[in-house]
Amino acid sequence: MISVELAERLALAGLRWHPAPGDRFVIPQPELGGQVFTLSEMTIEAHEYPTGTVLGFNGTTEWALDSVAKDDALWLPREDQLRELLGGTFVALAVVDHPDHTVHGEGVSAHRYVVTTRGADGRQQQYVADDAADAYAAALLALVERAVGSGVTG
Repeated sequence: MISVELAERLALAGLRWHPAPGDRFVIPQPELGGQVFTLSEMTIEAHEYPTGTVLGFNGTTEWALDSVAKDDALWLPREDQLRELLGGTFVALAVVDHPDHTVHGEGVSAHRYVVTTRGADGRQQQYVADDAADAYAAALLALVERAVGSGVTG
């Protein structure tokens, strides 16, 4: 799962979220302590209104929360969603050895993930991260920033 910071960068760059079952999100408020929520037709549903999308919490008595506006939530896209959003620019995902093989501490991978994309000009770019989802997110962030910078919106 991508970090909240990377999700914030994607949102600020202009990535749009259309809530669907299975989507994960956080509500960036200190009192929620980074709790990750998942949209599900049983517990949290997206309700469309003329004024905007509201995420309704069904039967969540443990939270003093009935609903929250979509704009007050931060989407944490999954690896498959990030790959899909890359569309035809996606070329490959590769796993490579970490350059420092002595780094094998708790939570540190001996591998890195490399996402390769191809721009409209045919040039390939690579994005490297310790986690595949982060590599996809970095590639998508670059794509969204280029699209927004060129005046293309989705």
